[in-house]
Amino acid sequence: MIDALSVAAEGGKAAIAKPMKGIGSGVFEIALPFRGNAFRVVYAVQLGDDLWVIHAFQKKSTQGIKTPRHEIELIKDRLKRLKEMLR
Repeated sequence: MIDALSVAAEGGKAAIAKPMKGIGSGVFEIALPFRGNAFRVVYAVQLGDDLWVIHAFQKKSTQGIKTPRHEIELIKDRLKRLKEMLR
């Protein structure tokens, strides 16, 4: 995860980073399996000059690869509050 975030901080996009659909432009997700679990980090790159990590979590969905609705709502809320703070 840290390698992918470092690439993003330097203006690039790591191969394991994918745009997070339905959230907005400039928001990416990194998903990594580890010891039978799935971990995700959501970050935004188009907010000023900084890289912002919006949310990090262990995915425990029973819905396959789909991100749970409560995680999506939390990400949207945090992104909204961050944008308001940066105005």
